[in-house]
Amino acid sequence: MMRNVLAIGAHPDDIELGCGGTLAAHRAAGDAVTMLVVTGGQNGPGDISARRAEAEAAARRLDCLLIWGRLQDCAVPADASTIALIEAAIRETEADVVYVHAPDDSHQDHRAVAAATLSAARHSRRVLHYRSPSTIKFEPSLYVDISAHLDRKLAALACHRSQVESSAMVDPEVVAASARHFGAQARVRFAEAFVPSRFVWDLAPPPQLGLYTTEMPSFEAAASEASAFEVASSDMSALGDQRVA
Repeated sequence: MMRNVLAIGAHPDDIELGCGGTLAAHRAAGDAVTMLVVTGGQNGPGDISARRAEAEAAARRLDCLLIWGRLQDCAVPADASTIALIEAAIRETEADVVYVHAPDDSHQDHRAVAAATLSAARHSRRVLHYRSPSTIKFEPSLYVDISAHLDRKLAALACHRSQVESSAMVDPEVVAASARHFGAQARVRFAEAFVPSRFVWDLAPPPQLGLYTTEMPSFEAAASEASAFEVASSDMSALGDQRVA
């Protein structure tokens, strides 16, 4: 069953760092994947046009659609405007899987985007939080095996040349070591880890009907069935007494 996946990041390269291998796995499975980058990374290393080009190249590496939120770097508000931006992306992509920053993070934009996403995705079945280098507390309970996709994750990150050259957090060795660490926890070679705020495991396609697909039994009907059971039990007890006699 094909899924519609939306990955949300505050800045260019956030998504690739947190769940790039998982997005590659989704694409390999035939899922539709969209990346929403909320800001242009205006306050980070590199000018905004270069960072935009890097992000677009990385999205092509992962074979994902890229959309921009156009909010201001380091000033993302966790308010109605950001919630509306993310709600629109969820609606337009018909996302049934949402990935976003972990909420306990030292970067204010990451915290704001995580909080806004929890509100925007309040009706979504699957909302999963990924780890960033600036994440403070992270206790994952869900893992994705990216052993076959680590190379694509690293290739996508390499597209962010302005960040790789100036930040140890995007060092390929560090990224691979993190994937190996989570892989050991997951009992696989390489993995990405997530903390789900909600995860509904629908083993069969969800019904297209309303919340209840069959009519709920009335209280009177249930009481009648209970009375009939008691009568039947009494009759069986009497029969047993006759046999003993």
